Amino acid sequence: MLSAAEPLVIRAIDAASGRPVPLVELETVNHLLFVTDNAGVVAFDEPGLMGINVFFHIRSHGYEFPKDGFGYRGRTLKTIAGSTVELQLKRKNIAERLYRITGGGTYAESVKAGLPTPVSRPLLNARVFGSDSVDNAIYGGKLFWLWGDTNRPGYPLGNFQVTCATSELPEHGGLDIETGINLHYFEDKTGFAKRMAPIPGKGPTWLSGLITLPDRNDREHLVATYVKVESPMTVYEKGLCEYNAGTEIFEKIDTFQRPDSPAPDGHAFLEKLDGKTWAWFGQGAPSLRMPANYESWKDPTTYVPVTADVKLRELKSGRKIKNHNGSVAWNPWRKKWIFLFTESGGESSRLGEIWYAESDAPAGPWRKAVKILSHDHYTFYNPKMHPYFAKEDGRVIFFEGTYTATFSETSVGTPRYDYNQILYRLDLASPGLRPAQQSR
Repeated sequence: MLSAAEPLVIRAIDAASGRPVPLVELETVNHLLFVTDNAGVVAFDEPGLMGINVFFHIRSHGYEFPKDGFGYRGRTLKTIAGSTVELQLKRKNIAERLYRITGGGTYAESVKAGLPTPVSRPLLNARVFGSDSVDNAIYGGKLFWLWGDTNRPGYPLGNFQVTCATSELPEHGGLDIETGINLHYFEDKTGFAKRMAPIPGKGPTWLSGLITLPDRNDREHLVATYVKVESPMTVYEKGLCEYNAGTEIFEKIDTFQRPDSPAPDGHAFLEKLDGKTWAWFGQGAPSLRMPANYESWKDPTTYVPVTADVKLRELKSGRKIKNHNGSVAWNPWRKKWIFLFTESGGESSRLGEIWYAESDAPAGPWRKAVKILSHDHYTFYNPKMHPYFAKEDGRVIFFEGTYTATFSETSVGTPRYDYNQILYRLDLASPGLRPAQQSR
């Protein structure tokens, strides 16, 4: 049997930054599909196609490869074993894709090519194939992560009771955020992601509003709001839960009278105002705040409903924008509150376009917005900012979201990437953002 001793290494590079571009699809004329890993690498060693000229169609969400004389975006490569080819792509998005955080084979192509990888588990971590929406908070000096429904290799049904992990912050020995994240999952006896919120009741458990709060004795508590869900995505129970460091699970604290009761859900953030610290919550724009302490969190009478002033329009055209879920954070570089959100009913994707807006207050007014990230008929929802990773006093920020074919016009998911979290870098000094910052 004939086979190549070494693969052809194909590297996809951002023409502007010089950094690798993950999630670049290379497709042959006979529809063999290869996708670059987190290092922007494809290790090509297809039997029968080595040592000849092979044309690859080249495409990637938010990136563009130049057309040839016949209008094809791609290139013919001589597939020489052991050689390396670099492909430069023009980035159309303002945000820059860095890498996939979760799922299997994040560096599979690099490993196949014998190349070094920055993370400790580049192939399979806790047998996680994919995980839904992220939330996280600093707890116990580490970053504590949680995700929703999680896929596994052994069967189409996986963990529906919350998946969690921890990672070291960069200042405590963790990797630089632009390099990667070493996730340390909580695992069950089989090595798969542990069921971290086994709250009684039928159906999945979902957590949101994750936050670390001090009690009156200044002890920290990692808390969240839970919901129990039945088909078709109907919430029949909602309540409060707390992480028990001894048992390493979230335990029920209280249940609300109604499943639609106001609750501290969505992505949390803090505001210091007139000597008092407030905890804010909201699935999209902020919808609830309360004193930022454990006793108030346990007492729903302290919850203050908020009606955010959200009348978003595209900066250039004035077109109305309907926001879906997102996250808000204070930005010290802009000295403004910034809001990253998914558009509901976007042009290139019904639920895959991410926008930037800013305001002087957490509840708005939110008016002018600029698109920073777009997907071609693919979903990217529940974006979460990570202000603890920000660089240059907040000028460079980082956010992630769930990349999935669900809720899109696409019927087939991207191999390895589908139903996983992808991290992006956003430079607030980018020329494309300046009009929004000057026209609030």
